[in-house]
Amino acid sequence: MLLLSIFLLPLIGALVLSIVRVYHKFISLIFSILTFFLSILVVSEFYGCSALTTAEYFMGMSIGIDKVSLPFLLLTTFLFVICIIYDCTTNYVNARVYMALFLLLESFIVGFFVSLDAISFYIFFEAVLVPMFFIIGIWGGKDRVYAAFKFFLYTLAGSLLFLLGLIYICNTFGTSNIHVLTALTPTLDFKVQILLWLAFFISFAIKIPMFPFHTWLPDAHVQSPTSGSVILAGILIKMGGYGFLRFSIPMFPAASEYFASLVMVLSIIAVIYASLVAFAQDDIKKLIAYSSIAHMGVVTAGLFSFNEKGTLGAIFHMISHGLISAALFLCVGMLYTRTGTLEIKKYNGIVNIMPKFSFMFVLFSMASIGLPGTSGFIGEFLSMLGIFESIKLATGFIALGTILSALYMLNLCKKMIWGINHSNVLMEDLNAAELLTLTLLAALVIFLGFYPTFVLKL
Repeated sequence: MLLLSIFLLPLIGALVLSIVRVYHKFISLIFSILTFFLSILVVSEFYGCSALTTAEYFMGMSIGIDKVSLPFLLLTTFLFVICIIYDCTTNYVNARVYMALFLLLESFIVGFFVSLDAISFYIFFEAVLVPMFFIIGIWGGKDRVYAAFKFFLYTLAGSLLFLLGLIYICNTFGTSNIHVLTALTPTLDFKVQILLWLAFFISFAIKIPMFPFHTWLPDAHVQSPTSGSVILAGILIKMGGYGFLRFSIPMFPAASEYFASLVMVLSIIAVIYASLVAFAQDDIKKLIAYSSIAHMGVVTAGLFSFNEKGTLGAIFHMISHGLISAALFLCVGMLYTRTGTLEIKKYNGIVNIMPKFSFMFVLFSMASIGLPGTSGFIGEFLSMLGIFESIKLATGFIALGTILSALYMLNLCKKMIWGINHSNVLMEDLNAAELLTLTLLAALVIFLGFYPTFVLKL
């Protein structure tokens, strides 16, 4: 019942908000905190278990938790608490509807990560598009409608290929149980595996997103409200990596090895190309969006190295990036509410007027670079160890991307944090809620930097 409660609580919260017209921020916060505490109970109960630990059934849907899905479940429920704390200080038009959509989105994402049934997995994979579409399309920036439709149509098109592949394997083996399918699908003819792998790959590559399927992400980030960007970078793009872990690699091992070199090349292109494009940005959100594409390139390279170090590094890097990117997008949102602009050149000399903010921004920038002592270092280092064991030459290109990442993030800090800009003298430093959200994220980033086994042992 514990997993079922984690799935249903946000859904119930959204229903409550559709009825109760007052205290919507407080109600949202209570339901998100309760959901997070229940996920902590799941972690405490099943921490360290290596196999499938629990399975429950709801309306014919099989849900469960294992070492792959557990860290993503915890990340999801934590980031939604962070977002709602932040949103409590923000005034949205139709805030009650916004909060209801946010809780609905949380329920769908939780359902995605705990699904043990391929059909329900697909349903939640698609369902998350709906609330996110409205969050971007209604509460986003000037070009929000264009960005919302681009996000929706891109991911929907890829998902249709995923659906066709699922229909084939479920019809072939007479079951939709993911663990049963994982045991049976490797017996498929190699040519069939190739076709199915390609169908699944395109769907997950769009979601993560990999080069050349990445073009929807920068627009979606720039136009999303702050919390939308946090969930998009922190969780939604991780659904593609989770799909590789849950479907592509274990179900079609022969095809995965056959295409490993292609994936590695695309990952290297993503890391270097996205890093170079990030250099050219004068919009903070776009820069961080391209940074996310580069980081996900490291993730896919680690996943397709087919060894323990690479896989663990990729999982850890996804969790770490979820925290770091969430913090960076929150920082951007905090600046935007004060100035109404995302132009980097408008923010020179922030350290002189916002010292608390500046400290946090530099900390998360260093974590994004992969500074030792932060979670960013562990994920990148483990991933590169795995890549080195698989394809040594690829490690050099990934390392080059890491160097480029350091250059554009340090350059961003130099332009924004230091110097003198008299136009910003009226900007206030972090308020209590903003400081709380960033402090919680900073504590986790540093904790995982010194104690990575907390995630690696999940």
